[in-house]
Amino acid sequence: QVQVVESGGGLVHPGGSLTLSCITSGFKFNFTHMHWIRQAPGKGLEWVAGVKIDGTPYYGDSVKNRFIASRDNSKNALYLQMNKLKSDDTAMYYCASPGLDYWGKGTLVIVSS
Repeated sequence: QVQVVESGGGLVHPGGSLTLSCITSGFKFNFTHMHWIRQAPGKGLEWVAGVKIDGTPYYGDSVKNRFIASRDNSKNALYLQMNKLKSDDTAMYYCASPGLDYWGKGTLVIVSS
């Protein structure tokens, strides 16, 4: 049974930092490209970042140079370190492998003063 569980969301002030975690089970994580995808209130899904099997990250333009995505294959875990947060980063953040249709339930990040 595939499980994808995000954690680490919360309320943070603009300019602050937050780290999201995603713990998975039930599939071959170390052979699966993983992604962070977010959905702001009232908006559609936005791809944030991906991490290849070998750990190479790549980013959407809106988060480049602010967010750091990583993975630990020994722990079946994906991470997203978010720095210099802006109000526009407020969203539900999902850990996913869209190609395999594996999604977590999300963790909410609110950036507000």
